[in-house]
Amino acid sequence: MADIDTLVKEIMSGFRPPRKLTLSEWADENAYLSPESSAETGKWHCFPYQRAIMDAFTDPSVEYIVLMKSARVGYTKIINHAIGYYINQDPCSIMVVQPTDQDAQDYSKDDIEPMLRDTPCLQGLVSEEKSRKSNNTLRKKLFKGGQLLLIGANAPTGFRRVTMRVVLFDEVDGYPPTAGAEGDQIRLGIKRTDTYWNRKIAIGSTPTIDKRSRVQDWFERTDKQMYFVPCPFCGHMQYLRWNQIKWKEHQPETAKYECEHCHRLIDHSKKSWMMEHGEWRPTAEGKKGYRGFHIWAGYSYNPNSTWEKLAVEFEDVKSKPEELKTFVNTVLGEVWVDKGEAPEWERLYERRDTYRRNSIPPGGIILTAGVDVQADRLECEIVAWGRNNESWSIDYRVFPGKTEDLDADCWRQLDALLSETWHGEDGYTRMIDKLAIDSGYNTQTVYNWVRLKDASRVFATKGVETAPSIINQPRAVEVRENGKRIYRGVKVWTIGTNIAKSELYGWLKQKRDPDKPNPYGWCHFPEYEREFFEMLTAEQTMPRIQRGYRRYVWEKMRERNEALDCRVLNRAMAMLIGVDRFSEEEWRRREGFTAAERKTKKKKKESSFWG
Repeated sequence: MADIDTLVKEIMSGFRPPRKLTLSEWADENAYLSPESSAETGKWHCFPYQRAIMDAFTDPSVEYIVLMKSARVGYTKIINHAIGYYINQDPCSIMVVQPTDQDAQDYSKDDIEPMLRDTPCLQGLVSEEKSRKSNNTLRKKLFKGGQLLLIGANAPTGFRRVTMRVVLFDEVDGYPPTAGAEGDQIRLGIKRTDTYWNRKIAIGSTPTIDKRSRVQDWFERTDKQMYFVPCPFCGHMQYLRWNQIKWKEHQPETAKYECEHCHRLIDHSKKSWMMEHGEWRPTAEGKKGYRGFHIWAGYSYNPNSTWEKLAVEFEDVKSKPEELKTFVNTVLGEVWVDKGEAPEWERLYERRDTYRRNSIPPGGIILTAGVDVQADRLECEIVAWGRNNESWSIDYRVFPGKTEDLDADCWRQLDALLSETWHGEDGYTRMIDKLAIDSGYNTQTVYNWVRLKDASRVFATKGVETAPSIINQPRAVEVRENGKRIYRGVKVWTIGTNIAKSELYGWLKQKRDPDKPNPYGWCHFPEYEREFFEMLTAEQTMPRIQRGYRRYVWEKMRERNEALDCRVLNRAMAMLIGVDRFSEEEWRRREGFTAAERKTKKKKKESSFWG
C-alpha cells in the first residue's frame, strides 16, 4: 500500500506547478557565467547588493526599474539573468535596446548565445538559428510563449509593429539623441508595452553630463535607493560615499574608508562583511511603481575596485579634466557637471541670512530692480549694492496680470514700486535708483510703459548672448502707441547675458571665511523659499557644435528661471550706475550722504518729540 501511495505522489508531483522563484533565487539556482563575457566562469552567485535589484524584476508592484551605476557592478549580467528567467519561468515578449545595431549584434553573440548554451534549464527552449528563416536570427530569438528581440537605439524601424511586455534598456546615455526622426528611444520602447497590465521596463546606464543624462532623468522619478552598510566598529548604517575614502597625501595605496559616525578608518578587508550585512533603503518618495537604485564601484567585488586601487586611479586622473570626467561617470556612477555648472541651490538655501525682507542691511548703498515679463505676471527682484559689488536681495515679488494689457493691475503695481521707500536697519531711507525691464516678451507693451517713465531711472533692455559687455550702448527703437508709429520712441539697452551669468555663478559658488571680509561679489539673501534658489541656478552652459565649432551655450535645466533673469538685470543696472568704478572718494560721499540723512532724521525726530 505504501508503494502505491508513493507512486501516486510521484505521479501527482508531475502536475504540480513549479515553485515560483524570485529572479535572484532563479539565478543562484540556474545561472552560469560563460567564458565569452566573464573573467571567472562557472556557477553564478549573487552579490548582496545585486539581490534587491534583481528581485525588482519579479516584484509585481514594480513597473519601472532604474539603475544609475558605475561600471564593474554587473548590470549586464542582471539583464542576462532577467532574460533567462522570463524564457524559463514566465515566457513573454522581450525587447533589449542597445545603443546601436552593432552593439545589439555583439550582445547577442557575447552574452545571449553563450547563456543559452551554458545554462542547463535554458538548453533546448530557444529555437536554433536558421540562416534562411527570418523568424529566428542573431537578433531575434523565438521560444514557446514568447520572443526575444535585440535592437539598436539608432534604428527607428526596430520599434515599429511590435508589442512587448518586457523592455530592457541598456546604457541609455550612449543612445543617439533620437531614433531617426521618430523621437526619444525610451519613449518609443515604452509605447510598445501599452497593452500589458504587468509590463516591466528596466532602464540602466552609466550616467554622463548633469541634466543631460537620460538615466539621471529617470532616476529622479524613483525612490532613489542607496545600499546602506554597517560600520564594523560602531554599527552605524551609511551608504558609501567617495569623499569618505581617505588616504595619506601622495599615498593612495593607504586608502581606507572613514565611518561618518565614529570616524574610525575601515580597512578594505572589512568590505565583504559590510556588504553581507547591508540593505537597500529609499532616500526619496518616488512615483508609484518606480524603483531606483544607485550603485558605484566602491561596492564592487571586482579585484580592481578595492578602495586602494580606486584611490590610485583617482590620483592619476585628478588633474586631467577629460579623464576625471570618465572617472566620475564610470567609477563613481555620478553625472559630470560640465564647465559653467550651476551653483548648488541647496548650499545657497542653507546659507541664507537673517536680515528682514524689505529692509536694507548696513553696507547697502545703491538700490536697483530687475523685472522679467511673462504672459500672466511680472516678476521683480530688488537688490541693494555696496562696496566690492557686495549685494543684498531685498525682496522678490510677483505681480499677476495679463502683461499685454497696459491697464492691467500688474503694471499699476510696478508703478507703485517706483514710488516705494525702503528703510535701512541703521535709519536711512532709499528709493530705487534704476530699474531694468526685459523687453523680450510683450515688447510693445513694455516700450509703452517705459516711454512714460523717467528715462534716467527706468530702462528697457534686451538680452543678447554675444554682447561684449554686461551693459552696452542703447539703440533707439520704434514704438507703436494707439495705432501710431513713434519713430525712435524709446531706447533699448543691450545686456550681455552670457557674461553676466558667468560672473554671477562665479560669485554664487564662492565660500566665505568667517575670519575674513566677504569675498568680492558676495551675494546675500534673506530667508526666501527654496523655489527662488532653484530659479536662480536654473541654467548652465552645455557644449554644442555650431557651424563646425565647439561652443558653450546657456540652457535651462528646469522650466522656471525668472530669478536668474531678474538678477542679471539688476547687475546691469548696478554697472550702469557705476558701482564697479566708484572711487574711494565717491563711496565715502555716498556713505556720508546716508550718514547725514540719518543725522537729519534723528534731529527731526527729537524736535518732534520735544514739541
